[in-house]
Amino acid sequence: MSEWTVDINEKDFEQDVLERSYSVPVVLDFWAPWCGPCRAIGPVLEKLADEQAGKFVLAKVNVDENPALAQSFQISSIPAVKAVKEGAIANEFLGALPEPAIRQFIEELMPSEADSLAQQGQDLQDQGKDQGAESLYRAALSKDERQPKALLGLARLLMGKEEHADALTLLGRIPPHTQEHSEAQQLTAQIRVKQTGASADEETACREKIEADPNDLDARFALAQILAASTRYEEALAEYLEIVKKDRAFRDEGARKAMLEIFEVVGARSDLADRYRSELAKVLFS
Repeated sequence: MSEWTVDINEKDFEQDVLERSYSVPVVLDFWAPWCGPCRAIGPVLEKLADEQAGKFVLAKVNVDENPALAQSFQISSIPAVKAVKEGAIANEFLGALPEPAIRQFIEELMPSEADSLAQQGQDLQDQGKDQGAESLYRAALSKDERQPKALLGLARLLMGKEEHADALTLLGRIPPHTQEHSEAQQLTAQIRVKQTGASADEETACREKIEADPNDLDARFALAQILAASTRYEEALAEYLEIVKKDRAFRDEGARKAMLEIFEVVGARSDLADRYRSELAKVLFS
């Protein structure tokens, strides 16, 4: 085997397959020494790995020696080939395909020109070279208008320049079921929270109104918006929750809806979101 083909076992699977798949595609070949069709496609996969010279890694899994891995992938017949990209199955086939079909399978895994441009853009953005990153992201999108990495990266840059409307448009174009989609939802919620925020200069006035009249829901709602816009999410959630307790229907359930937006910003399964989701449920279903 060459440097582009490795034997994988249960111990090194996470590092050599899952983690590595975030850098290059990893093609899993589930095989066994007694399997004739496996011996037919194995050399073809190894030859293609050599040809691509590191553009993908071939990871061979002997199912006899690694039954737990085979079971976790629900392997019931071999040869079974699965491609892993960014920690998820991207494509797969079962049985001994002819070489042209296997070659096409591999070619479809290779990054497109748009993918390469988007990755270069991300590399520049990570280095703080935003202008160069923006040019590369836009070039990537001229090749593929739904390239998720470019859409997300460009949206981040536009957010930094307060161009929120354009950023929202880009975020809305990110395809679902991509790695970038979850972060896009969080950034979308963050923008919407900021857009509804009142001026921070009004915070003191709002607090004075609430102190004078705790039932002044307009002042409390304005205060919650100010807090959310300045990323003081826990304080904002506390104010929104108080509004829900006093009047669930206030401003067309605006407080409840605002809480859901913040849950997306802080992470739907974060401790903060879980805690306030539970408190909200107690009020709504009491």
